[in-house]
Amino acid sequence: MKNTDIQQLIKNVSAESCRAITQTAETLAPEIAAAAQLIAEAIRSGRKALICGNGGSAADSQHMAAELVGRFQKERPAWPAIALSTDTSILTSVGNDYGFDSVFARQVQALGAPGDVLIGISTSGNSPNVLAAFETAAARGLACVALTGQGGGKLAGLARHTLAVPATVTARIQEAHAVIIHLICEIVESSLAQEA
Repeated sequence: MKNTDIQQLIKNVSAESCRAITQTAETLAPEIAAAAQLIAEAIRSGRKALICGNGGSAADSQHMAAELVGRFQKERPAWPAIALSTDTSILTSVGNDYGFDSVFARQVQALGAPGDVLIGISTSGNSPNVLAAFETAAARGLACVALTGQGGGKLAGLARHTLAVPATVTARIQEAHAVIIHLICEIVESSLAQEA
């Protein structure tokens, strides 16, 4: 690949990413705000956030949990958030005994309680193990927030709030998901900081 081709690729991909993020802000601002307020209310009430996803979305789950437990931009108390993709012993034992589709649902069954929020991240909106977790969450009285790509997939029918990025390329969806996660964390911090 020629250097000029590489430079053009960089410009094209950057423009696509900016377009996806801008369209996300334009179309999803009310839904992002509502999802953030739902999470803030859960924390305010002494409840927690459970977060799940696969691959890059597993990394996004861990990123979001870290921002809530640690801090985003403000000094404040730690908030309860658990990424369900981090315990390899649970993932491998449940996967071995019950199948990979159960690795998140089993944890929601063990850790979830009414008033908690389950955040499922899936670029397609159709990840079987995230869908199973949402079904378990609904049975246990948890509210669900889905971060997906265009159309929302099957998760859209199970979520209270669906944040469906208006893009079809996985990388662009994931880039917009990172911005959504930061927006949610900033809104939650700002909302709860006003009450401190």
